Amino acid sequence: PVREMVKRGWVKESADAAVLEARVFRFYGGIKTVSEERRFAYSARRTGGGTTLPPVQEAWLYRVKQIAEGIASGRYDERALRAALDRLSALRSAPEEARHVPKLLAKCGVRFVVVEPMPASKIDGACFWLSENKPVIGLSLRVDRIDIFWFVLRHEIEHVLRRDGGVIVDAELYDAARVPEERPEEVAASRAAADFSAPAAELDLFLARVGPAMTDDRVVAFAERLGVHPGLVVGQLQWRLQRSTLLRKYLVRVRDIVIAEAVTDGYGSQLLEAVK
Repeated sequence: PVREMVKRGWVKESADAAVLEARVFRFYGGIKTVSEERRFAYSARRTGGGTTLPPVQEAWLYRVKQIAEGIASGRYDERALRAALDRLSALRSAPEEARHVPKLLAKCGVRFVVVEPMPASKIDGACFWLSENKPVIGLSLRVDRIDIFWFVLRHEIEHVLRRDGGVIVDAELYDAARVPEERPEEVAASRAAADFSAPAAELDLFLARVGPAMTDDRVVAFAERLGVHPGLVVGQLQWRLQRSTLLRKYLVRVRDIVIAEAVTDGYGSQLLEAVK
């Protein structure tokens, strides 16, 4: 998607096709031909699914990598990240608390990057490793809702904790969460993300108790008992019941809150100079 890459300032424009091609090749790590295999990142544990990414997703992924390579971060500490889950849990109660996520992850040695998605890419997030002790979480925030932000974030954190690799790219994750997933790493990550939003066992009991009499007050009281914003509960209820219009007023926006503190490319900002 060269035109979009130029428009976003990722690659410097040139009227000379050969010059532009050379710049695009440098963007992709110095490849020599379009068909050349791209060796993207270190494999933390095993090779990923091996599927070829659509060009718009691959371009987004490389932009995340470019930015992540320029972020100063300490050595990754798995124990610190596991301990940080409790602190992250405490942030779920109010939209504005999402601003603390980038710093909290950075303290654990996790590089957190937000890049606006390419048109029609449908990408939500990604997890990969620059080296053995340099994990990266990239989010697109393409769907600006509190429930999806926390679901995708926790999903990618689980990939880091499991050292799933080499490159995990998650597209349409919100919709895919309803569908049985064959890959064990995705099953584990989605289960962890769903339980982080509203534990499955608690949600089962709530649905059994409330049934069709699901009022605003009951959902809010349930969320308060869990210590989460009502939007997280509503998101899980929508998935369970396949009712996309259920209590949508609680699905508040958090994108501006997150990008105010996160390393962000797009949504009105540009971090790096164009490849020349």
